Amino acid sequence: MTTILVTGGTGALGRHVVTRLRADGHDVRVLTRHTPPYAVDLREGDDGLERALDGTGTVVHCATSARGGDEQAARNLIAAARRAGVAHLVYISIVGVDRVPFPYYRTKLAVERQFEDSGTGWTVLRATQFHDLLFRLFQGLSKSPVMPLPARVKDQPVEVREVAHRLAELARGAPAGRVDDMGGPEVRTMHSLARSYLDATGRRRALVKVPLRGPAYEAFRAGGHLAPERAVGTRTFEEFLAERFAGKGGRR
Repeated sequence: MTTILVTGGTGALGRHVVTRLRADGHDVRVLTRHTPPYAVDLREGDDGLERALDGTGTVVHCATSARGGDEQAARNLIAAARRAGVAHLVYISIVGVDRVPFPYYRTKLAVERQFEDSGTGWTVLRATQFHDLLFRLFQGLSKSPVMPLPARVKDQPVEVREVAHRLAELARGAPAGRVDDMGGPEVRTMHSLARSYLDATGRRRALVKVPLRGPAYEAFRAGGHLAPERAVGTRTFEEFLAERFAGKGGRR
């Protein structure tokens, strides 16, 4: 079996990728900033990265930070992977990074281009937003009696474990370039998704649709982050919530 390195291997996505690959019998190395034996800050590109990549055939790059540094991290990873003779680089990106002028999306697109220009075999998968992201968003907004939601914006949340299984499948195969996007099973209004969250938590909040401005908002409103033609995910947001609150009476 191939030795596979998963960056961000303890994160929301990476840990499920690691679990899937190990279940398939692969030797998996988990790279994070703080967890031995492969504790590496990719932004620094220290000697630990060379050791983590030694003998590795494939890298699944899940590490990311909304606080910045992703482009430098990818630059260091790709350079070290080339020196180590890694044959396959797999990257998880986001649907719409080329259509929505949102700063984090621009960074993801820039990293995609680094992989494409790496001179190494590469695969890029774009997915819609994970259920967990909406959960955290609604959790924060519901601390107030009034929940402000962006007007006329829809979302297509996907189950993180389904994306992880697809990434593991891609990592086991040959470099495939940009593969088909992966979207959740339903395109839903933010209002309906927020209502499902409130129903699951037993909270009563007023939902207010707030019109925003700017090119990023216009692109979100136009559905630039959606992939209705690739609604291949199977698990709905309500099913995610039901599991989240299982054993808690369905409410919190």
